[in-house]
Amino acid sequence: MNLSGRVALVTGASQGIGHACALKLAEAGATVAAAARNQEKLNEVVGKIAGAGGTAAAFALDVSDEEQIKSVMKAVITQFGKIDILVNNAGITRDQLVMRMKRADWDSVIQTNLTSAYLCTQAAIGSMLKQRWGRIINVTSIFGQMGQAGQANYAASKAGLIGLTMAIAREVGSRNITCNAVAPGFIATAMTDALPAELKEAGLKAVPLGRIGTPEDVAGAVRFLASEEASYITGHVLNVNGGMLMG
Repeated sequence: MNLSGRVALVTGASQGIGHACALKLAEAGATVAAAARNQEKLNEVVGKIAGAGGTAAAFALDVSDEEQIKSVMKAVITQFGKIDILVNNAGITRDQLVMRMKRADWDSVIQTNLTSAYLCTQAAIGSMLKQRWGRIINVTSIFGQMGQAGQANYAASKAGLIGLTMAIAREVGSRNITCNAVAPGFIATAMTDALPAELKEAGLKAVPLGRIGTPEDVAGAVRFLASEEASYITGHVLNVNGGMLMG
């Protein structure tokens, strides 16, 4: 899966799945624009890529801020000339039962997880249209497919990403631009590390493969969808969940 000559922008690249995606794409030869709020962690990602002989740059970005998205997209295109691959990965949780959920927590999750993907895509797609080649990959979630108690905001944002993926795929397919989603299941990240032990055990029992997934498992799927090998796949949701949800 050779991505040499491609420029990939990954949001939420400072940790977890985004961090793994940045490294995997760079490993395949892509130049990586790593974007997230934590500049120190971003610098570590860029350092790892550079240390392995790759090319990368860090861009401080809060995806809940529309103006920051616009300015970072311009900065990436100015520095690297284009954006070929966009990985909309940045996401947050603000869990609460719907009857107690504050409107601010609903709004912040929708803004960060869903609206940012629309804004990033809108800002990057001009570069893809110009060169008639592009890959847009949205990181959704198994809970956007099956729901989850206490996560109405998160599940709604991730389900919305699936609809957004399909709509964009139909809009730009004729320009040789694909848009797909990856739906992780129970993955070992800082987000899942914070869960109580009993919830982790229950989650593990629901996985036929018998193990918790890794960020690298998800990054491998992202790298595939970014490659030429996936050129005839669009509007698809690729499940990376160990069999936790089938069908």
